[in-house]
Amino acid sequence: MVKVSNVKLIVGLGNIGPEYAGTRHNVGFMVADELARRWDASEAWRKADNAWFLERRVPEKVILIKPTTYMNLSGAAVRDFAGFYHLSPEEVLVIQDDMDLPVGTLRVRRKGTSGGHNGLKSIEQALGSQEYPRIKLGIGHPVHDEQAVISHVLHRFEGEERTVMDEVVKKAADAVEDWMQGAPVSDLSQRYNTKKKKDRASAVLQEND
Repeated sequence: MVKVSNVKLIVGLGNIGPEYAGTRHNVGFMVADELARRWDASEAWRKADNAWFLERRVPEKVILIKPTTYMNLSGAAVRDFAGFYHLSPEEVLVIQDDMDLPVGTLRVRRKGTSGGHNGLKSIEQALGSQEYPRIKLGIGHPVHDEQAVISHVLHRFEGEERTVMDEVVKKAADAVEDWMQGAPVSDLSQRYNTKKKKDRASAVLQEND
């Protein structure tokens, strides 16, 4: 089949179900929902076999998806959509949580390893490549104990962290929209990569310009 031109795929990672809403592992869904809100499309999600999805033209066709397979099998939805449109890995942008980054940190990367993230492992298998862009939102790391990690990623942001994450989600959505318009990932890295301030007032993010 001939490749469909000028199509991009945006993948927000998370777990489906109200019990997971707002948890650290669901920051990809949070960014996807923020984009849907900006596009006045919060009620327009449609269900495919392995994802909820929206379509938008800017003017090229962009597809935004939230996999419904739970995190560890996220690659099934990516395989379905990227395969149908014959997309290269570079045309698939993944929005993910990252425990190795402090809460309030935003990183845009052109490629990379899974870093132990099961959702990314599944996507790498689906695409047969690690060379797809991703936007990472830091969620912090607990003590290095498997049960503590599971509890951590399924815990909701509260207090100051919630305030910080609300802002980071908006910045991540800004970065996605710039990517949709054709901005190179290298430019997005310079523009949006952030770090937390070291002092107590770190609820406000400081950019690494």
